[in-house]
This record gives sequence, structure tokens and C-alpha cells, in this order.
Amino acid sequence: MALPSATPRFLAPAQVAELLSIEVDEVIELVFEGRLRGSQLGTPPRWRIEESSLSEYLAAQSEEARRMALWRQSNEASFPEVWGSTRRQGS
Repeated sequence: MALPSATPRFLAPAQVAELLSIEVDEVIELVFEGRLRGSQLGTPPRWRIEESSLSEYLAAQSEEARRMALWRQSNEASFPEVWGSTRRQGS
């Protein structure tokens, strides 16, 4: 029985680096940090990154960016210039 050839299950670090616009060393560092799942496969052993972990990593990065944007918006909304200065006692 032949395996489906739609998409590879594992990607080379260079492929991941190109997709993320980072260096190969940074991809390996993401594996060591646990942010990407990877294994050394073959002989000689070469790093391969699980394709599904790349999707999960990108989703997590998008969520983090969304939360940071919301946080910045809330901080901007709390500036006195936006809401007016608070009235001092006795004024």
C-alpha cells in the first residue's frame, strides 16, 4: 500500500527556516526549547521537524501577536491624554 504523497510528514530544518524567515540554527534552537518537535532520523542522523508542530508553532505565534495587540490597545486607552487628566482634590 502506497503512502499518500500530498504533504511530507517531516521537514528539513532548512525548509522550516525558509518558511519562518530565520536561520537553520534558530530552528534547531526552537526544537531544543520544545517549541517545535523534531528528531534526528536516518544514517547519518539529520534533524527533521514534524510538520504538524510547525502549524502549532505558527498558531501559537499568531495568538501571541493577537494578545500583544490587544494589550497595547488597552494600554493606549488608559493614557490620561485619551481619558483626560484626573481631577486633583481641592481643585
